[in-house]
Amino acid sequence: MDVQAIKQRFEIVGNTAGLNRAIEVAVQVAPTDLSVLVTGESGVGKEIFPQIIHQFSSRKHGKYIAVNCGAIPEGTIDSELFGHEKGAFTGALADRKGYFQEADGGTIFLDEIGELPLSTQARLLRVLETGEFIKVGSSQVIKTNVRVIAATNVNLPTAIDEGKFREDLYYRLNTLPIAVMPLRERTDDINLLFRKFARDFAEKYRMPPVRLTDEARSVLVNYRWPGNIRQLKNITEQISIIEKEREITGDVLRNYLPSNASKNLPAVFSSTEENKSFANEREILYKVLFDMKNDMTDLKKLVLDLMENRESPISGDHAQIIRNLYNTDDGSFVPKDKGQNPIHITEVDKENIQDTEEFVEESLSLADKEIELIKKALDKHRGKRKYAAQELGISERTLYRKIKEYEIKG
Repeated sequence: MDVQAIKQRFEIVGNTAGLNRAIEVAVQVAPTDLSVLVTGESGVGKEIFPQIIHQFSSRKHGKYIAVNCGAIPEGTIDSELFGHEKGAFTGALADRKGYFQEADGGTIFLDEIGELPLSTQARLLRVLETGEFIKVGSSQVIKTNVRVIAATNVNLPTAIDEGKFREDLYYRLNTLPIAVMPLRERTDDINLLFRKFARDFAEKYRMPPVRLTDEARSVLVNYRWPGNIRQLKNITEQISIIEKEREITGDVLRNYLPSNASKNLPAVFSSTEENKSFANEREILYKVLFDMKNDMTDLKKLVLDLMENRESPISGDHAQIIRNLYNTDDGSFVPKDKGQNPIHITEVDKENIQDTEEFVEESLSLADKEIELIKKALDKHRGKRKYAAQELGISERTLYRKIKEYEIKG
């Protein structure tokens, strides 16, 4: 079967060379039992390629099970994948088959494989190497004949370096890689996809399809599409429902595109690198705050020293701190931004200085800073936890746990 026929069968739109090549590789590897790793950004349509591989393989009459690893809580994922025995844990009221047992003789698609806990990665590696697994709470070895196809939007080599993904599992999964291009690199396909979605929604909602002016088509092509095909589909649906006029101008289209990503700027950082950059900025912030705390401590020590010996000399670093914070021409301390009320050394109370020390330490609580950063990320992405988690460099599951732990509202 040629590529065009496959596109029609699986409703794939586009003629980009990279897309055609990915489809060809999927068809070529289908008759084998090799493990396949599909990589690409979120929303590019990675889930289509495991379906192509399954349908063109000798397992096409067997079960095809798709599992979103990122959507299953860490405490239950082993049970979901490998099953459990009755009484294995609280709530295990009966024996249960896992996906690997259910898909015996077929294909299992593990989406968001980078979200798997390390303990589950070890179990998965054993299945790939020996075809064997053990249910949770059991000691009996079970055989399975399953083809594994995995997908991820995570940079797995970077995750390996950070100790979040097993290197041996990566090479076992990555026997044959398929890379799916982001939408911004498929500029010739963007208008084709928009027209396809516009027709689909016109039929669904029984209305004429929307169409774009030349200016609007230019805006559409030059947008970066961080959410890729999924974002394009959602925006097309919004326009189809909300706009009364069926001809969409550039100004109208811009109203549906987030302003912070409207320009087609070159991509300098990958999503993983952005997360690392955010983490580095967070470390720098903590360092600056602690340095400020140390400066305040030095200043208070100097004030105490002056109280005990008014004629004590002010040297080097201490003098610079005083000059930065106070006017000292007349022997009194007047904060530069506080107006005309001088604070004399003789009026300083040692107990108040101790209280100030305690206040600074409380305001620099790491938990408080973590709460503040989580709130900022949620506000930035309008409460969307998936994008907030990406911004913070943590998994969506970890973010949900921290929101619950700190009782963050929003």
